[in-house]
Amino acid sequence: MYLIRSAKIVNEGSISTSDVYVRNGRIERIGSNLNVEGNITEINADGLYLLPGVIDDQVHFREPGLTHKADIFSESRAAVAGGVTSYMEMPNVNPQTITQELLKEKYQLGAEKSLANFSFYMGSTNDNLEEVLKTDPRSVCGIKIFMGSSTGNMLVDDPETLENIFRNAPILIATHCEDEETIKTNLTVYKELYGEDIPLKFHPVIRSEEACYLSSSRAIELAKKSQTRLHILHISTGKETNLFSNNEPLGKKKITSEACIHHLWFTDFDYEEKGVFIKWNPAVKTAEDRKQIWKALLDNRIDVIATDHAPHTLEEKQNPYTKAPAGGPLVQHTLNAMLDFYHEGKISLERIVEKMCHAPAQCFDIAERGYIREGYFADLVLVDLDKPWKVSKENILAKCGWSPFDKHTFKSTVTHTFVSGHLAYHDGTIDDSILGQRLSFDRD
Repeated sequence: MYLIRSAKIVNEGSISTSDVYVRNGRIERIGSNLNVEGNITEINADGLYLLPGVIDDQVHFREPGLTHKADIFSESRAAVAGGVTSYMEMPNVNPQTITQELLKEKYQLGAEKSLANFSFYMGSTNDNLEEVLKTDPRSVCGIKIFMGSSTGNMLVDDPETLENIFRNAPILIATHCEDEETIKTNLTVYKELYGEDIPLKFHPVIRSEEACYLSSSRAIELAKKSQTRLHILHISTGKETNLFSNNEPLGKKKITSEACIHHLWFTDFDYEEKGVFIKWNPAVKTAEDRKQIWKALLDNRIDVIATDHAPHTLEEKQNPYTKAPAGGPLVQHTLNAMLDFYHEGKISLERIVEKMCHAPAQCFDIAERGYIREGYFADLVLVDLDKPWKVSKENILAKCGWSPFDKHTFKSTVTHTFVSGHLAYHDGTIDDSILGQRLSFDRD
């Protein structure tokens, strides 16, 4: 049992100072000068801000089969150190999560190893529709469709298959949208010019604005035709933001979208310094694209902020362009990065919480998480807004051991992270004696 005293609570569009009593994994009471008896650990949160735990709807923790890069235990440790209390993880592992039996086995791994709360996507291919349709909406976050190829080669490009999945999906569909033919054509041009060692500055030209827009607009067309619940991941272009609307409140939207921290932070100017360490799919693009993504995020055309945390080893990353995999570790630093944007005046604390906590809970209908409410699970994060710290090899917790934020000094620090009422992280120390829980969903 914990009593958090005098925290500045950021929740549901406002900031207020209050106490929070945590008991049996849940928020039992919220109020001023709470009087609680028993064996209680008190935390003096005077001057600290209390946020709901961050819910990251897109991570790659690489287990099973790719655990030289990352694993559920290592990456969930990094998550809780960064204030991420729940995550939804992708199916491009080995073996790929494309049968209900393999999905069940992966949930067992989560139950045995994850410090944070977890859910796993069911993966789709060109020939596993029958398995996809068995997915339980109340216990699985969604169905993942790679409408553009990335790590793991799970491309779904058969038009009939896509139609069938969109028409019959029993659950939210989340898409990676890049047009494969456009990318192949662009890649051929640059391979003829440079061979395998294409300069990184051409990555956003190869995986271009048009490739993203063609695929995203196709996904939206399919969703509208079938009245499917669609969530488009990692929007990377300004042009794509015009595909989305803010005419309806989030709870009524059939089509939602996500921005990732690297597309909010970096631009193509940064390839000169960062190189392969900011190679993602979809690519980091221009400053104008970043500006338009920010605009869409703040006017609610983009609904969620996530990471697309996708580690690779340094050895893998340091290959020539065509062999260097896309992706990088972000889950430990995403909240810190957004708090830097708060210090710059780009976004309020209330909007950060809305986009990283409330909106993912709403988009995915997550049961009893994402808000600081009496009766809800105690997924909570305390932050000191005025305690800077510098990223270094010594404090990076991702198994790959590197970060695109290496040597950056963040302006704020996560001091405590509670996962389902368990103090999983406190001032640099992780307590893995109690593991996270499987997410459940309020869906019919």
